[in-house]
Amino acid sequence: MNQFKRRLAACAVLSASLLGAVALDARADAILDWNVKSEALITESKLGTPPAIRVMAVVQTAAYDAVNSITQRYPESAPRLEMPNASVDAAVAAAHRATLVKLIPGQQKTIDAAYHEALAEIPDGPARAAGIAAGEKAAAAVLAQRAYDGAAPAEPYRPHAQPGAYVPTVAPAVSDWPQRTPWLMASAAQFRPAPPPALTSEAWARDYNEVKALGGKVSVKRSAEQTEIARFWEYSLPGIYHGVVRSVASAPGREITQNARLFAAVAQAMDDGMIGVFDAKYYYNFWRPTTAIRNGDIDGNERTERDASWVSFIDSPLHPEYPSAHAILASAVGAVLQAEFGGGPTPVLATASPTAKGETRRWASVGAFTREVAEARVYEGVHYRTSTEVGVAMGARIGELAVKKFLGRSALWAEAPGDTEDHF
Repeated sequence: MNQFKRRLAACAVLSASLLGAVALDARADAILDWNVKSEALITESKLGTPPAIRVMAVVQTAAYDAVNSITQRYPESAPRLEMPNASVDAAVAAAHRATLVKLIPGQQKTIDAAYHEALAEIPDGPARAAGIAAGEKAAAAVLAQRAYDGAAPAEPYRPHAQPGAYVPTVAPAVSDWPQRTPWLMASAAQFRPAPPPALTSEAWARDYNEVKALGGKVSVKRSAEQTEIARFWEYSLPGIYHGVVRSVASAPGREITQNARLFAAVAQAMDDGMIGVFDAKYYYNFWRPTTAIRNGDIDGNERTERDASWVSFIDSPLHPEYPSAHAILASAVGAVLQAEFGGGPTPVLATASPTAKGETRRWASVGAFTREVAEARVYEGVHYRTSTEVGVAMGARIGELAVKKFLGRSALWAEAPGDTEDHF
């Protein structure tokens, strides 16, 4: 078994564990199948989280446009390529191949292998040819639309330094992301939040002392359960969130266009979440807990005691602290899923995490899922409470834009992150 197939098999095992069934069983459709394949390919490509989220947004959008052009289930959505006799499965395979080869060309050999394997399951003939044409046409349109979205930096990051003074030589992550063109927002700064708490404030002292107590490498306050949550959400590639979406999309009775639309809405909301959060991060340039706690004697707040050797439970990400990207992602995904459920019951949400050795966690509500992700960042020692709360609020607003675009309605989920059941 080659390396890609081993990775794909591992992804399938994670999918099986969260679904409680054989991975990609008879209920799975081509959208679900290719979502797992794409996750494996992105992992193999070693993309960072923001670029990986961008790739998935392009891929899932092209797949939805291709499928909907054939089924015309949502005729109000453009473009309509009007190939009603085309093979939907061939269209999904072609859309994925065209976008993935363009965006992660180093994986072309394995992408092509997965593509030809998928086509081998579809009878040769006009329907397959039409499906391939539909997929390629949809992919070309989306790639053209996003070709100049700002993902390629116009100017490399310039370190801040006095002449001759040493600064760390590792550049911060995606400092150019605020210049990207959003899918849903009017601008990267549309939902830019108010500043973080003033360093002399009571709120700052509360946040500082909470993360200091709970988020250290060695903590007597963090419980075993909180430590498990922290380790679980250390993983940040899009697959951990797409796993939650797959736990919904795999439910009986789902139709492939419905699933394609759901993944496209989630993927665009996540990508805009990254654009919005990095706009705020680099605008405020707020310090991480490790920096703050080692400098607690210079923040002007007598309630923040310095710990010169404090280290966060996980390594701090290479970008400014405020607000929390994980919180924004979880809340944006949650807003789309809540709208997808409508007034009906919430299915069990579940996903697995490579940083927790493939462990699966489950939640009975969107609120419980979102709250756990937000709290994990405090337990990990990389975010303050205010940052996660602000992130949840931002994510909900971005998710609402996706709901309006794809579902054609306004459906801000009213469930607060602290409400309803805990995870199972």
